[in-house]
Amino acid sequence: MPLHQFHPAVRTWFECNFPAPTEVQTQAWPAIASGKNVLVAAPTGSGKTLTAFLWAIDELVREGIGGCLDDSLHVLYISPLKALSNDIEKNLRGPLRGIRSILKEQGLPEVEIRAQVRTGDTPASERTAMKDKPPHILVTTPESLYVLLTSAGGRRMLGNVRTVIIDEVHAMIGDKRGSHLSLSLERLDHLLRKPAVRIGLSATQRPIELTARFLVGNKHLNRDGTPQ
Repeated sequence: MPLHQFHPAVRTWFECNFPAPTEVQTQAWPAIASGKNVLVAAPTGSGKTLTAFLWAIDELVREGIGGCLDDSLHVLYISPLKALSNDIEKNLRGPLRGIRSILKEQGLPEVEIRAQVRTGDTPASERTAMKDKPPHILVTTPESLYVLLTSAGGRRMLGNVRTVIIDEVHAMIGDKRGSHLSLSLERLDHLLRKPAVRIGLSATQRPIELTARFLVGNKHLNRDGTPQ
């Protein structure tokens, strides 16, 4: 069962809140565990967002228990909608709070995993504080990612990102926002010692092959043009 791959505290939280993994979670978690770029195409309500987030949270929990979790940004969640970004940030608090409580019950260190939102509406004081002490998970928009990449402080903040989750990926294909996002993702990879794993989420993807190519970029294509 896919849940056996998770830390006991993460698995316990999931089992206390859901009857079982959905089909998309059962199929996606092994693919994400392989370290490859993954495109999750599934209907609304199938648990796509938690599919991506829970694996990233599990890695952070394990590092925290081992004393290896530093004050760095590791997970970047990009949404084309500001309102959705704020909703996702709120939804993250429940799992993080619940898992931390379970860790305490199990006699393990209470790992503090910080999640914050950064959009054009974020006050300047909060944006500055993020650069001094980055969250482990940042929920943002394509435009705010672009702004971060244009400043030295923003680039330092992004220097340890290892997972990029792109929601509603289909909505940005074929327009200027998509072009800018593709460029920003390549600029981000250029900052990193190892390119970040990209996880795309969407319920509407036609043709799916085009969406996959948009997600991974040309350098991750096989010779026949299919995504690696």
